[in-house]
Formats: sequence, structure tokens, C-alpha cells
Amino acid sequence: QLWKGRSDPVLHIELRRWADLMLVAPLDANTMAKLANGICDNLLTCVIRAWDLSKPLLFCPAMNTAMWEHPITARHVEQLKGFGYTEIPCVVKKLVCGDEGQ
Repeated sequence: QLWKGRSDPVLHIELRRWADLMLVAPLDANTMAKLANGICDNLLTCVIRAWDLSKPLLFCPAMNTAMWEHPITARHVEQLKGFGYTEIPCVVKKLVCGDEGQ
């Protein structure tokens, strides 16, 4: 009987419909890699995968400078920008680990 009727609303679709824009801040290297490769294994990645591309999606990369400078990160950023997402660039500052950099 359950298969014949509708159940509760699907949360990631409801959030997609509700929001006028999405800001992902901070966007860590792990989640960036998931988004760039189409992996949706949690609520955030599912909402983004279902995102209405006519609405703005802004992302703020945040990771250690060594991770930021790895060539795969540039590919991931370009992939996200290719989807139409807008990057809010990193800034130079003292990082949690004590390093200074982007």
C-alpha cells in the first residue's frame, strides 16, 4: 500500500525549491571533490546535485595552502565554474595549522 501513495516530502528537493540562492562557505577539499565528480552522499551534496541552475550558487574554497595548490584543486574549481557556480576566491591569511597562505 505504501508504494501506491506519496510519502513525506523529499528534503533535498524541498530545500532546492525553497532557496533563492546557495552559499557554500567554507567548501572544503573533500566536498569540492564530491561536487566536481557528481557524488551526492549527504544532504548538502544532494541539494547541490538537484540545484536549479537558474539560481545563483556561490562557493568559498577553504583548505590548507598545500591542498589548494595541488593541480586537482584547480580542475575541481574549473569544473564547478563550468556548472555555472560562482567562486568567491580564497584570501591570504594565517591558517589554523600555523602556515600563512591561501
